[in-house]
Amino acid sequence: SGDFASRWCGSVTEQINGEIARLSKTKKIGDSFIAYFQSFTTTYAPAEKLQPLFQEALHHPDIVMLAIATRPDCLPKGIMQLLRDCQKIKPVCVELGLQTIHAKTAQYIRRGYDLPIYDTAVEHLKFYGFQVVTHIIAGLPGETKEDFLATVNHVANVGSDGIKLQLLHVLKGTDLADEYKSKKFSTLTEDEYLDWLTTALAILPPEMVIHRVTGDGPKDLLIAPLWSLNKKQVLGNLYHKLKVENIWQGKFRR
Repeated sequence: SGDFASRWCGSVTEQINGEIARLSKTKKIGDSFIAYFQSFTTTYAPAEKLQPLFQEALHHPDIVMLAIATRPDCLPKGIMQLLRDCQKIKPVCVELGLQTIHAKTAQYIRRGYDLPIYDTAVEHLKFYGFQVVTHIIAGLPGETKEDFLATVNHVANVGSDGIKLQLLHVLKGTDLADEYKSKKFSTLTEDEYLDWLTTALAILPPEMVIHRVTGDGPKDLLIAPLWSLNKKQVLGNLYHKLKVENIWQGKFRR
């Protein structure tokens, strides 16, 4: 599931087969896949409802891993036991939405939980052998480059196996859009984002998996920054900056 996936509600098996068929028409996709339960918070539902869905995905012959996107405060004992049962079949990766370590920003974006809850969730997930990926956002209103890098460093120190680095997008129909139009904050320029991003990569552990370095805002909803729509250009400029400035992942890791 996800913003990039088809809008249909067949069985899990039908969805997997349908997406493999759809993608294979335009891309070389191989024959091994991750079943990604991504939209919203996957573990809101009771374990007894999720169990048959996860199990169906795991028993698909082309699926090699189960990926679950959720919140650190939505991992009760029943869900953890379900994920442990799934882990006995195939590897399980759990993605956590953190966004920032700073309490003031977390309150501003209405995240709804305190930082220690994230830290505890990572600790428990790692104890049971799950892969952990953390989502964070660069350019949140009121945050400086130093604030962002502090979040990056915390994610590395807490032991997250992977990280998704996301640029702040202002979308139509949101409170954030109203504040942006009122000039209460500004979004990052491409040069600023690439500066923040390359510094972040340089302080991350060399073994950490970088799952994302930018994101796609829906074209019909995106207000700012519009430069982010040209993803190929952003990635090309990132690679160029890394090469010219001789920066690599882990260069400044202490």
